[in-house]
Amino acid sequence: MMEPVKLTYQVDDGNYLAAGSASTNVKKVLKKLGIPSDIIRRAVVCLYEGEINMVIHANGGQIDVEIDPAAITMILKDVGPGIADIGKAMQDGYSTASKEARDLGFGAGMGLPNMKRNSDEMSIDTVIGQGTTVTMILKMQESL
Repeated sequence: MMEPVKLTYQVDDGNYLAAGSASTNVKKVLKKLGIPSDIIRRAVVCLYEGEINMVIHANGGQIDVEIDPAAITMILKDVGPGIADIGKAMQDGYSTASKEARDLGFGAGMGLPNMKRNSDEMSIDTVIGQGTTVTMILKMQESL
């Protein structure tokens, strides 16, 4: 039986060049562990979108990933402004990204919807002025 693998990454506010490094690293680990490619793809989408959100909106933060035989659990915790309207934020195309982020090709308003679509379970815990924690779980069986 596989021992749980725990990974932690820091995400820097506004560092567009480093955005995606955590998801790239997790992809390598999942491949080494022999995780099915469909699950790897979904995990990478979830993490990449979350990383970009942390860079654009949330003053950076921390990503914790735990991989065990049953699931991949990803916890993204930031100290940003919080999400004022989660329902609106979950709509395809809704974005509060800055002009800078949009000029760089980010901020299309697909982050949270893509995270939800690619995870088996997702929860958002947000406090205005204190930050947001997004928890996503992918179960370790091939998607149907």
